Amino acid sequence: MVTAFILIKAQRERIASASQAVLNLDGVAEVYSVAGEYDLVAVARVRENDELAKLVTEDMIAVEGIADTTTLIAFRQYSEYDLERMFSLGAE
Repeated sequence: MVTAFILIKAQRERIASASQAVLNLDGVAEVYSVAGEYDLVAVARVRENDELAKLVTEDMIAVEGIADTTTLIAFRQYSEYDLERMFSLGAE
């Protein structure tokens, strides 16, 4: 699984509508409004890099109100939150 953090600069008057549109895209798990240089941060979880490429360069860029994005791809997770365990509940 590929996890990425997509930093989004949006047009000020369209931040709310853009965040909802991004949240509805396949592969986007969460969207946060943030303070600082960027307006939104989207957390994407996809199976392959090709899915991430499509999400960012085709799907997300088509969202009205998005001015620019920067994508950070996660290599390792340093957290006590066990995502794999959560997905395997009831699989036994």
